[in-house]
Parts: sequence; structure tokens; C-alpha cells
Amino acid sequence: MPARLSLPVTNTLLNTDHIELWPAPLLRARSNTDARVMARASRVLRRKDDGRYLAAVVPEGLVGLLSGWSRTPGIDEALDRLEDAETRTVHGDADLAGALPLNGLRRRLNVLGLDADEYATRTGLALVAEPAALTLAGFDRYRRPLWLTGAAGRAWQAMRVAAAADHIALEAVSGYRSHAYQLGIFERKRARGQSVAQILTVNAAPGYSEHHGGTALDIGTPGEPPAEESFEATEAFAWLSANAARFGFHMSYPRDNPHGIVYEPWHWRHAPLLAG
Repeated sequence: MPARLSLPVTNTLLNTDHIELWPAPLLRARSNTDARVMARASRVLRRKDDGRYLAAVVPEGLVGLLSGWSRTPGIDEALDRLEDAETRTVHGDADLAGALPLNGLRRRLNVLGLDADEYATRTGLALVAEPAALTLAGFDRYRRPLWLTGAAGRAWQAMRVAAAADHIALEAVSGYRSHAYQLGIFERKRARGQSVAQILTVNAAPGYSEHHGGTALDIGTPGEPPAEESFEATEAFAWLSANAARFGFHMSYPRDNPHGIVYEPWHWRHAPLLAG
């Protein structure tokens, strides 16, 4: 463990399999003790499966925010990520991109009794790796940080500006979601007695959501409920249908899509290489 960590505050979320490394100013302290530490911190290590704060990076080094934090699964990987990010910053190398491996996700799918290959064949969906780093692309409708890949974030901001010039207000409802978030949905529903088969009728299997890749957005407009088919009747949807492709965004799940997913006029993915 390094004696000093002097990472500057950035708008980048560093990602590992079990732990996210957040810019400290974007997190809300949950106690007075945490607040005093986080006020001096550049980053906070946040456990993905339950959102608990583990430790903060301050000029002197690391300060624990949770008892036993240094024994948390994945902590060594997270600390290596910190050191790697510091080295790249010192040497002027800002390239922190890449994707996380899928081995851990496959193991957790096996625990659920879900065969990844069979599910992929049946739905036509592929496993989606999480980015190793995400960029702050603004804030969503609920004032939560909106994390996307750098390219998707820049395209989203440009598209919002263009829409506003046409007197159309676009809001992000949600962006990146981790595998752990989706796994948590399954674990909570299983604890209430639902089978995996029942859960799959309304939730995509962990690892198969486009949101995991940091390129997908649920989009809304003021006054319209989030993630409802009624979004189709709005001026915002009409504008997206006519203009989104110019910014590399495409609607992923139109009516009668081959994946068997319900019609989602609110769900758009940044995929600039797609025709259209």
C-alpha cells in the first residue's frame, strides 16, 4: 500500500470488479466523521454490491471509512488501480480506458444457476463488459452523476445542446449500471421467494444490459414519467427519431425486436458505426 497518494480530483470513475473509485466531491458523506475525511479526499473507494464507503484517498495516504475495509474482496485490485492511475497522471498518460474481464461475472451467473451461453443463444444478447473507466457526462434527472464512456458522454452533451437549440429538452434518466447492481436485483428478488426464471421475465440477466457498457442512456423529457411507452408521443422522441443518428445514438429495442425485450422508446445506445 503506498504511503502517499496524490491523485488530483477528476471527473473520472475508476472501475474494478468489486470496487469503484469515485471522485470524492461527487459523493455525499453519510456521517460527520466521513464528512471530515471526505472534505480532504480526492477519491473514495466504494463497494459496488452495497454502496458502502470503504476508504478515502487523502494527501497522507488512505483513511478507512469502514471497519475491516482492508479485507474487502477486491481491495488489492482497487489499490493497484489507484497506483496505476497515479502513475499515468504523473507521466501525462490519461488513457485509463479498457474493459474489465468477465470471469467474475460468469462465476456469479453460475451461482444463480444461469447458463450464460444458453441465455445468449436464446435472446441474441451478448455479455457486456464494464469499462475500466467512465467519464462524468453531467447529471441525470434525479441529480445523480451520469457516468458514460468518454465518447458516449461527449455525444450526449452535443445532442442535448442541439436539441435545446430546437427548443427540445432532453433529460438523462439513467446511464451506466454495474453488474453488481443488476445482480443485487436478482438476489433481493430470490430472497423474496422468486425463481430466476420468474425474474428473467421482467429483468435482463446480469451482464446482458447495454447499460453495463457505459454507452446506453434512458432518455426522458420534463413532465414525462420515466421509462414509459408514452414517451413515444412526445416532441422529444420525435426529435430523437429524426436526429439521434447524427450523434451516433440508436434506439435499441423497437417494437418486435429479435431479443424479446419490450418496446423501449426511451432506451438509446451510442453506437456510431451502426448504419442509420
